[in-house]
Amino acid sequence: MNDFINEELQLKIERLESEINFKNGLISILSHDSKELFGNFLWLIEGLEQKTISEEDFFKLLPQVKRDARKNLQTTQDSIAWLKTQYGEFNIKPVKIMVMDLFHYLEEKYAARLKEKNIKFYFKGDHNAFLTSDRLLLKYALDKIFNNAVKYSFPGQDIYLQEITEGDQVVISVIDFGTGIHEKYLPAIYTYGNPVFLGTAGEKGAGLSLKIVKNFISLLHGNIRIISAENKGTTVSLFLHKFIE
Repeated sequence: MNDFINEELQLKIERLESEINFKNGLISILSHDSKELFGNFLWLIEGLEQKTISEEDFFKLLPQVKRDARKNLQTTQDSIAWLKTQYGEFNIKPVKIMVMDLFHYLEEKYAARLKEKNIKFYFKGDHNAFLTSDRLLLKYALDKIFNNAVKYSFPGQDIYLQEITEGDQVVISVIDFGTGIHEKYLPAIYTYGNPVFLGTAGEKGAGLSLKIVKNFISLLHGNIRIISAENKGTTVSLFLHKFIE
């Protein structure tokens, strides 16, 4: 009996530590990104006002400020999406979702970026496959995974959305053949100490998305697995129950 209580207590402690680390990391990322964005913007304006930089140089630097602002906005949106699941009355809302609908959602949303990099996007699996899950959480997770796939793919490469149904489990994978991740970084992929990599077109992320994706998939009682090799590509698989209540 005591062993059972001790084990249950240990699990609760581990969950609390995980939540504390996640929240501390979130605060750290938001603080760092905000200082970086607004600090650079203020430096530019003050430099123009004090004539320490020319108008020509000011406008040359604006594209970088725009990219930083876009990254900061994305980080804020990611944070809000996650916070909604942690506080208040958030409940899983299972609905029937066709996997092909998820494919078409990604295909349409990323049409411009796929075209820019000349990337072909294909579906592998049963075109009639479905699962019941929370549409918000699942679409968010796939969106972030696919965003990384596009970011780290070289021009002209292919990306696949693969579906495999095994009994009451559906495995949805995003497969790319891009830059991949060196094996030494994989153990830290969900921590806050992992490095932030640049995409093949100079895209930069906050390193927050996969941490939230893992949290969302756990809310769906599923698992996530990442297989990657440097310069060979990455496969991110979501292991989901075909039906959840």
